[in-house]
Amino acid sequence: QVQLVESGGGLVQAGGSLRLSCAASGSIGSINAMGWYRQAPGRERELVARIISGGSTNYADSVKERFTISRDNAKNTVYLQMNSLKPDDTALYYCNADIQRIGLSIVNRYWGQGTQVTVSS
Repeated sequence: QVQLVESGGGLVQAGGSLRLSCAASGSIGSINAMGWYRQAPGRERELVARIISGGSTNYADSVKERFTISRDNAKNTVYLQMNSLKPDDTALYYCNADIQRIGLSIVNRYWGQGTQVTVSS
């Protein structure tokens, strides 16, 4: 079994910062990519940022220069540092990870339950 648990969401004023964390636990053999998605009310879930095991990253255009994704491979944890937050960043933020479980050859994508980020104007 594998679990992803997010933390760090909350309410912040426009221009402020938050740092999200997502820790993976369970029977983990290896983790390939890890990422953050978000979903605002009435909108589809969208990619925010993604980081692969080698450290390469990609970001949605709307968050470039403001958000930074990083990971601690020893802790199986991915982070999202969010600066200069805007009301449009308000959403439920989900992390995911592409994980190969111990003893299995396939890679599956796992999702966390989400953490709410609300940015007030």
